Amino acid sequence: MQIEVNNRPIEAQAGETILAALKRAGLSVPTLCHMEGLLPSGACRICAVEVEGQRSLIPACSYPVADGMKILTHSARAVAARRTIIELLLSNHPDDCLYCVRNNNCQLQTLAAEHGIAQRRFSGLKSDHTIDISGPALGRDPAKCILCGKCVRECEEVQSVAAIDFIGRGSKTRVGPAFNEGLNLSSCILCGQCVMVCPTGALFEQSHVKQVMAAIQDPEMTVVIQHAPAVSVTLAEAFGLPAGQDIAGTLTAALRRLGFDYVFDTSFSADLTIMEEASELVQRLTSGGTLPMMTSCSPGWIKFMEEFYPDMLGHLSTCKSPQQMLGAVIKGYWAVKQGLDPSKVYSVSVMPCTAKKFEASRPEMVHDGIADIDAVLTTRELVQLIRMHGLDVLALQAEDADRPFGERSTAGKLFGGTGGVMEAAVRTACFLVTGQDPEVMEVEAVRGLAGVKETRVKVGGLDLGLAVVSGLGNARALVEQVRQGRKDLHFIEVMTCPGGCIAGGGQLLGVDLAGVQRRLAGLYAIDAEGPIRMSHHNEAVAELYREFLGQPLSERSHHLLHTHYHRRDVVR
Repeated sequence: MQIEVNNRPIEAQAGETILAALKRAGLSVPTLCHMEGLLPSGACRICAVEVEGQRSLIPACSYPVADGMKILTHSARAVAARRTIIELLLSNHPDDCLYCVRNNNCQLQTLAAEHGIAQRRFSGLKSDHTIDISGPALGRDPAKCILCGKCVRECEEVQSVAAIDFIGRGSKTRVGPAFNEGLNLSSCILCGQCVMVCPTGALFEQSHVKQVMAAIQDPEMTVVIQHAPAVSVTLAEAFGLPAGQDIAGTLTAALRRLGFDYVFDTSFSADLTIMEEASELVQRLTSGGTLPMMTSCSPGWIKFMEEFYPDMLGHLSTCKSPQQMLGAVIKGYWAVKQGLDPSKVYSVSVMPCTAKKFEASRPEMVHDGIADIDAVLTTRELVQLIRMHGLDVLALQAEDADRPFGERSTAGKLFGGTGGVMEAAVRTACFLVTGQDPEVMEVEAVRGLAGVKETRVKVGGLDLGLAVVSGLGNARALVEQVRQGRKDLHFIEVMTCPGGCIAGGGQLLGVDLAGVQRRLAGLYAIDAEGPIRMSHHNEAVAELYREFLGQPLSERSHHLLHTHYHRRDVVR
């Protein structure tokens, strides 16, 4: 069908909304509440447009197109209405933009500037709320909430956690956990997806920048840092380079300029994780262990299982995540080998994930009073550090990470995207079962950004049922199937965030699906071009086993590289 927009014809599809038709035609109207892929809520009304024959302005996000419809997206009436809505939102909004974590990256601030709002016409009673920093990873500033509802919908409709909701009525409405308690008393799994969709500074991660800088400046501390597989294919975007471009070497150089004494690659410990996890899978398959086995790399997913499915914890792999494995090996092996006191080694990780901050603080990740990981920086915090120190990332020459934890296979790099853990595990499980590498490395059925992917593969004489899910709403549906007796699956990969770590809660804000797809394509390109594509061919990992661990699932590897999980009771 054809509609007319701003006196020009465009093609529209039956059943779609005005907003969808405008986007496809390359036209835009602002919105603060719209969420791609979810039913429209029409909460903010910023997208209101003028439609011929309608007395009132129409919300473009929720109104369907009709053949012959005539629309004005930026008529004087529509723009005036948007200005008024923005001014009303600002009437009781805090004026601390210079100190806000979202300064210069705030949708409300941007809209105010775009609409020429330079003075206050309406004055409302300022919101007086206590900032909630009770949780180990996330914080809330309710005074900056504009009630768009995006965090509520992300938490409930996408992640199926429902840790926050609307509280109160009328002018007293606010967003928060049940009974307006702190996040630490809620069912929040700290994934940070609410931060990714929040248009203001109402939600944010708990920053570790100050303690990391203090450690770097402490002459008694040896400060080491590791960076996750997804970070190097994301960081480029912050400095004007194409999405998905791998700048691992440049990242290493930047981290050394920031003052870190040693720079390691978490992809090394992703290979280590595969050695342990694939061995654990084979052991369960051959000795009657609990199946299907579920991956344990994603800390938000682990907390989700502890809270909502404690009866299913036996299905989780006992392996620590790559972050924690490398932290444990750094202090339990590398520090001693270097002649360093582990208590004087400050271990930092750069992660695309806010829940990694929570994971590092878990008591299970502390041995003899020494934590595996001391601080976690998100990708966003790393960008802040780089800019704070005036580094020109584009001018830096690429450098290799420090050995032995700088060597990796491309299988370890695949951990950054949904399906990557599964693909890496299948490659090594094939070797462990048959003694031979697989003829075909790619497991195409588990590639891509689909939220649920299933396939069957033959590994020697074993016919394995595999499933890959990302996003906890998808994970919940699959766990329910297993709980109700589904028996055809043997191994399940779960990533908390839709799309995996490349779209984690600690990544750069404001990136669309196309950008996430380019990041995933970047990981696949690294894998296709890499000389070592299987974790068991990582010579540095093999050396670690020869010198220290013995073999996968040994007593020493269980002590350092494995853990346990427990039921959590939360406010419902």
